[in-house]
Amino acid sequence: MSGLLERMAVASRERAARARDSQSEAALRARARASEDPPALKLDRFDIIAELKLRSPAMGDLAAPDFDFAAQLGAYSAGGAAAVSVLTEPDEFRGSLADLEQAAGLLRPHGIPVMRKDFLTEPYQILEARAAGAGGVLVIAAMLNDAALAALVDCAGEYGLFVLLEAFDRPDLERIAQLAARQPARPEAPLLAGVNSRNLRTLEVDFGRFASLVAQLPAGLPAIAESGIESADQLLEIAELGYAGALVGAALMQSAAPEEQLGRWIAMGREVRRTGRGTACS
Repeated sequence: MSGLLERMAVASRERAARARDSQSEAALRARARASEDPPALKLDRFDIIAELKLRSPAMGDLAAPDFDFAAQLGAYSAGGAAAVSVLTEPDEFRGSLADLEQAAGLLRPHGIPVMRKDFLTEPYQILEARAAGAGGVLVIAAMLNDAALAALVDCAGEYGLFVLLEAFDRPDLERIAQLAARQPARPEAPLLAGVNSRNLRTLEVDFGRFASLVAQLPAGLPAIAESGIESADQLLEIAELGYAGALVGAALMQSAAPEEQLGRWIAMGREVRRTGRGTACS
């Protein structure tokens, strides 16, 4: 595990322990079961999970002091996002469960699920996501042993949440494939395989990782390219490699017209998946 992941895992467990002190797991389960069902994740030939990210360790602040939370979410909805990823890690990313809950409330009428993106370490945090209105969660395979990874996926499946299983290398993808093969079919709670191009030791992006790992992507799981996608040419390359979608954060957070950019990139990706070729545009 990299230094950042190890540090985030320790902090995540401490946050979960504090949360459990204020609300028992039994009470949280009751809240999760009583909460309104989130919209289902609907995937087409190529989709984008748009990310609401106020800050990143690699790039610093991504949101201006006058950032309009609702307007950004409205742009993602109008632009055609399949889901919206919301950072809830408070220290490095300046996120919160309150952000997740607000996003879920704003996007539910539009049929768009939100995904909790954090450094999750235990099922209690899956329940927190469901109680806040999330329709999915991101789970980082490299942070967890096989038993812990399965426990999070099982909990998500029980509560109807899709899971984006994030990998950094071939062993991660092999573990994800083995886990997926043991899971019961849950159409309402699909598993997705994500490849993160960012090196969490150096925080640098290796865009070539998407191509180098494409042959190891688990069969039967939609594959999502994560991090470092900043241009139309890169988006086209992802689609041409056969990825079913991309998670895009900084490029949309820093865009002057996120709705238009998102819609254009989705259309480009779908054209590539339909015809095998595409033309970049700004």
